[in-house]
Amino acid sequence: MTITCERVVSSLSPEDLDALIEATSAGILDGGGFGWLQPPGHQALARYFEGLLLVPERSLYVVRDSGTICGAGQLVRPPASYEAHAATANLTGFFVAPYARGRGLGRTLLETMLKGAKAIGCKVVNCDIRETHVAAIGLFRSFEFEHWGTHPYYARIGGQTVRGLFLSKLLANENEAARWQSSITMPDASSSASSAAPEPETSPATHGLTLYPAIDLKDGACVRLRRGEMEDATHYSDDPGAQARMFAEAGCRHIHVVDLNGAFAGRSTNIPAIESIVKATSLPVQLGGGIRDMTAIERWLEAGVSRVILGSVAVKDPELVRQAARAFPGRIVAGIDARQGRVATEGWAEVSELEANDLALRMEDAGVAAVIFTEITRDGMLAGLDLEQTADMARRLSIPVIASGGVGTLEHLKALRDVARDVPGISGAIVGRALYDGRIALKDALDVLGSC
Repeated sequence: MTITCERVVSSLSPEDLDALIEATSAGILDGGGFGWLQPPGHQALARYFEGLLLVPERSLYVVRDSGTICGAGQLVRPPASYEAHAATANLTGFFVAPYARGRGLGRTLLETMLKGAKAIGCKVVNCDIRETHVAAIGLFRSFEFEHWGTHPYYARIGGQTVRGLFLSKLLANENEAARWQSSITMPDASSSASSAAPEPETSPATHGLTLYPAIDLKDGACVRLRRGEMEDATHYSDDPGAQARMFAEAGCRHIHVVDLNGAFAGRSTNIPAIESIVKATSLPVQLGGGIRDMTAIERWLEAGVSRVILGSVAVKDPELVRQAARAFPGRIVAGIDARQGRVATEGWAEVSELEANDLALRMEDAGVAAVIFTEITRDGMLAGLDLEQTADMARRLSIPVIASGGVGTLEHLKALRDVARDVPGISGAIVGRALYDGRIALKDALDVLGSC
């Protein structure tokens, strides 16, 4: 018996993927895992693990017995913009197949993952475990994980409520730990505000924002709408693929595509145009508009789309969003479009009573990778982003928020950059009409957002 463990940095071979899926299915049957009570099937698990490799914040580790994968774990780091949590990591999806337990695989896996966390600068590793997983709890405690909290309603299995334990381990050595703990400032009730020493002025930490140039498709052509009205569209190009290449050649790193006809029809309509965009460049493409079932989600991800945006279905079928986010980690984005704070659906034709922030919190809980927030009354009007609503949403969420709707000048992007310096949850901006009209040069936009 030879036990080895490594971090997965490229696609697994078919044999390794089959072994990993077999081990995962056995682990789920033994007591649940990854949010499933029953194995979802080979294809769903294959998509799940392949999708993990596309998420830079997640590291997948596998442990082998005589070359065969028998267990795995994931190390999850916060997004780069979350500087306050930069020294932490979460350990999740940790398991060893029941048929391979008792051989030391779990210990080897955990030891390797902790070394990996320390190597990338993590000072603290957190995890949560069902109270019923007694052997796993014993393993983590043997590595000096501290139990700091209990969730009384952690899971519901077989009609029974199961509690969950929250554990943490400080990776720093004794001297580092002493410095860390001594730097933690606790509130002193006896101190008055007037007696407190002034804090030294510091420059805010910086992080770059992502520019998402928009390609909105209507009847196969690139257009831009005003306030989301299909009848108020400006036609820009009959060659969406060429438009995508132009954005790529100008230095853009992502492309945002919306199937406008699809948003109203409830199904993808501009299929040839979307396919031409995907084939035209190697840039990641995020696609929204009329994608409202798992078949459509799978179809576009398999066709080369990097991320799928779910809009109307987020309101009407939140369980689908949850299932998709679980099946395709990091590749599902929620598109939240609002008129004065109220969520709009069906290609913006209907306005619900649901508050945008409430939906955003639900989508975060469902597991989406990010939220795109658009204030419809500003979209295509070139009057500037709704920075107040965008910042408010970003402060409430722990996932990135992409701003959309209303960018008309370089000053609007500078204003977003300034807000993002104080609200790091804002990760980028979608810009459309201003680029097409020449009001903003792509190079200038990239320079401004990159200097955030």
